[in-house]
Amino acid sequence: MTERKKVLIAGATGVVGLAAMKHFANQCIKTVAISRRTPRETYGAAHISLDLMDADACAAFAREHGDVTHLVYAALFEKPGLIAGWRETDQIDTNDAMLRNLMQPLLESAKSLRHVSILQGTKAYGAHIRPIETPAREDRSEVEHENFYWKQEAYLREAAKGASWSWSTFRPQIIFGEATGAAMNLIPAIGAYGALLKEKGEPLHFPGGAHTVLEAADADLVARAIAWAGESDAAANQIFNVTNGDVFTWRGVWPAIAAALGMEVGEERPMRAGVWLESQSDAWATLARKHGLTEPDLKALLGESHHYIDFTMASGLEGQLPPAIVSTIKLRQSGFTEVIDTEAMFAKWFAWSQEAGYLPRPQ
Repeated sequence: MTERKKVLIAGATGVVGLAAMKHFANQCIKTVAISRRTPRETYGAAHISLDLMDADACAAFAREHGDVTHLVYAALFEKPGLIAGWRETDQIDTNDAMLRNLMQPLLESAKSLRHVSILQGTKAYGAHIRPIETPAREDRSEVEHENFYWKQEAYLREAAKGASWSWSTFRPQIIFGEATGAAMNLIPAIGAYGALLKEKGEPLHFPGGAHTVLEAADADLVARAIAWAGESDAAANQIFNVTNGDVFTWRGVWPAIAAALGMEVGEERPMRAGVWLESQSDAWATLARKHGLTEPDLKALLGESHHYIDFTMASGLEGQLPPAIVSTIKLRQSGFTEVIDTEAMFAKWFAWSQEAGYLPRPQ
């Protein structure tokens, strides 16, 4: 099967898209990755720059890649500022159009297509607008609200009727990985926050607000779940929550994060860390020159992820918020049982960022 398999990754510079590209390419599976930006590393995959809002370019691409057997659709359009755009019509319509622009011509040319994986998230349960059920379950906890997920899902369901290919939808919790300049990857954002404090001789102060119990999703683990789904009958036309398998609080993992950054834990200093980071471009450029870092442009390093810090850490709120926990029983009973300790995940990604030169090495 492997020699006849060709995987197309859409959104190769995003957190999950990059992890999926790395996974399949490292398995010596023929992998083609598309995105507007060029990834720093393609891991042996072929990368093609493609704007999914350009329908003609997508059609031309599909004609050249009719041998695709698996599509991993991890492309995402987010607006500047991130949070407000989640409920705005133009953001919804853009994401809907991007999927259709790629899928429609691909369905005409890729006669051997077997599986499509697509990403959603816990916004399917309204996590961005109100407390979610504990735990949120794929078959009964969805919240009626405007979201591009529903348009994309409806399109896939309709296109798959009577077809020889199947789809799987994944709903990870907060995803952590190696992508830089992404919409939602807290590794470079937290890492930059810590490095800037450390440069001033300060410990890693905790900037968060209200207490809440959360779950993380390691990008590599999500990529392996996607690979599993592409070959599993149990995953056909199913929706799965996916997480590391444990729960965490920001205060609880803060010592592990500090240790990974080579820092001591500081005080609780409630603040909007993302807003603060926006004012630190010059300080970061100076720090990057001093340490010979890979990316001296803080905005290019963070993308929109600094906005995500304030959202996930409940900055500006006090007290105890309801937990945000999803059930992963369906995924595990279907056959994917991998887990990773969340503190070990943080250690892994900060170590990778230091080795790759995005963050200073611990002294």
